[in-house]
Amino acid sequence: MTRSLVIGGNGFIGSHLVDKLAALGREVTVFDRFSHGLQSYQAPGIRRYIGDFLNLDDLRQAVVGQDEVFHFLSVTTPATAHNDPSLDIRVNTQQSVELFDACATAGVQMLYFASTGGAIYGETSAPRVSENDRTNPKSPYAISKLSLEHYLEYFRATKDLNYRSFRISNPYGPRQNPVKPQGLIPIVLRQIAAGKPVLVFGDGSMVRDYLYVGDLVNMIGMSLDVPGNHRVYNVGSGAGKSINQVFETIRDVVGVDFSVERRPSPPTYVQRVVLDMERFNSDFGDHEMVSLEEGVLKTWRSIVEPQFSYN
Repeated sequence: MTRSLVIGGNGFIGSHLVDKLAALGREVTVFDRFSHGLQSYQAPGIRRYIGDFLNLDDLRQAVVGQDEVFHFLSVTTPATAHNDPSLDIRVNTQQSVELFDACATAGVQMLYFASTGGAIYGETSAPRVSENDRTNPKSPYAISKLSLEHYLEYFRATKDLNYRSFRISNPYGPRQNPVKPQGLIPIVLRQIAAGKPVLVFGDGSMVRDYLYVGDLVNMIGMSLDVPGNHRVYNVGSGAGKSINQVFETIRDVVGVDFSVERRPSPPTYVQRVVLDMERFNSDFGDHEMVSLEEGVLKTWRSIVEPQFSYN
């Protein structure tokens, strides 16, 4: 049985990934602080390693005996990294490099890294961006992700640490942290549920590739144990929606109108990012995606009916 360690396994994407890995028959250990005291994942029989990502001893001990490690934790968000780039370097970039080194030393066979497809390419006028397109990150958050991809290649070349980097688009869905200011769709839905106006940067014409979290972990799951021909993969829906189109969908699905407050876009925002999925689909196959309407409904119900589970 493959032994899998999920760094950040009690977080938004990490908890869904834990459930997926358990369903695939892996022996899963979650590395997390469990600071809010609640368990986000639902799969039974999951091992816990209660540790701090900023504690090097915790990282070194947790990776021992693991076949694969999933690095799906980010201490900062795009907003907090923008406000304090040096903090992002210390707590994300530096500690991730320490994790990579610990994995190489412990003989971990494969490291899977949650990179960003929504920010790593920068401004582009192309209908879709592929992994072969030039990277041009505009924000500290994206700069850190690209830097860590290069560090992974360094550890592969010097210490034989195999890796796969997933450049994830704009994931959304149940279990998204209500405290972190990240993720348009859950933020908007929570504002609506609270009867508050929705804040948006720009005129609503910015286009993003929105990916339901269930589709994300299904795609990761279908890529496991398949060699693949590359180390870096876009993971998205391949379809672009403007913020205004997302608002229209939310109004239709939720059946509630809401007011919008608009503010100028920060200089690090890009106008359009839609991921080209040809490389991933060619290597691992295609699968049916959850529609934006269905994904918004599941996310909405997880907010207003928290006693139920929506995966």
